[in-house]
Amino acid sequence: MSSIPKIVILGAGYGGILTAQRLQKELNYNEADVTLVNRHDYHYITTHLHMPAAGTDSIENTRVSISKLIDEFKIDLVKSSVQEIRLHDKKVILEDGTLSYDYLIIALGGDPETFGIPGLAEHAMSIRSINSVRLIRSHIEHQFALYKNERRPQERINFVVGGAGFSGIEFVAELADRIPKLCREYDVDPALVNIYNIEAAPTALPGFAPELVDYAMETLKKKGVTFKLGTAIKECTPHGVILSTGEEIRSNTVVWTGGIRGNRLVESAGFETMRGRVKVDEYLRAPGHDNIYIIGDNSLIFNGERPYPPTAQMAMQQGVCCAQNIVATIRGKVLRKFEYQHKGTVASLGKGQGIGVVGNKTYQGWKAAQLKKLVDLRYLYVIGGIMLVLKKGRFL
Repeated sequence: MSSIPKIVILGAGYGGILTAQRLQKELNYNEADVTLVNRHDYHYITTHLHMPAAGTDSIENTRVSISKLIDEFKIDLVKSSVQEIRLHDKKVILEDGTLSYDYLIIALGGDPETFGIPGLAEHAMSIRSINSVRLIRSHIEHQFALYKNERRPQERINFVVGGAGFSGIEFVAELADRIPKLCREYDVDPALVNIYNIEAAPTALPGFAPELVDYAMETLKKKGVTFKLGTAIKECTPHGVILSTGEEIRSNTVVWTGGIRGNRLVESAGFETMRGRVKVDEYLRAPGHDNIYIIGDNSLIFNGERPYPPTAQMAMQQGVCCAQNIVATIRGKVLRKFEYQHKGTVASLGKGQGIGVVGNKTYQGWKAAQLKKLVDLRYLYVIGGIMLVLKKGRFL
């Protein structure tokens, strides 16, 4: 029986894939037995999903085969879904088996946060996976295909996006770019199509300077987006949404981008959580469990009195630190405290448009759009080198 430690990584998102890659780089052969569990055999780039969801880019540009990102002589990939985490037994129950572990990294990704809004979970779609993206894209095209075959068709071409944060703004921007092409294809008057972006907070894009938010909203208004800020969705129905003002927007397409909570498997495992997220220690470990690390959407790290948002760059940095600390533990070395290094934020506003902040510099328009592409290319380079950049990168 092997006496080397067993390391199990749950999830191959930003945090999970960076953890796996750093472990395979730093561990010697036969120093540990590393298993990466993921429900698919591909890694997908979550921050890119809004484009294929709207139909402005190919799904293939959003996913990468995991076998091309890891050394399968060092990392064992198990394609399966996690059913349960048993802390006392040090076991993970999969849909088709069981794994035991000495060290566990939970990087399962989050679930949509509906805030208890009636009907949202049942009737709204969300941009959370390759399959959800396929559904949204085909659903939108189906609405246009059916539009002229019905007597009261307006709700077919009313599109509601709940949430004006990062994901919501980027999606409505791509959708606004796609609408004119769909109108030409299906012979629909573009003036009849409505895109509504609804946000309960008084402003869009929290975290950006007011002048950048104003620029983003003006850009999207020119593309045909109607904003309803400071207005909550009170209920989602099979026929659209009812707002806190009492207004009803009839729509067959409601896409919810209004928030992410931690994975419910983390809650059911018995960790103390806040909206499904665990407040980890300075080394990214779960309280009371020195052998369990929680990263990405499931972790909670505070910046003063407020938690950091669970972004891709946060998960990537956590993945690297987490791997280094596990290697240090195995070798009896000192652990590294996690310190988040914010490298800036860039949001796409559709083709040739964007806003961004890097250091004390702000960008908007074409420059921000190019900066967004550079950010995407850098990530491809980090996980897959120049060949992945050439294969999946967007240069135009």
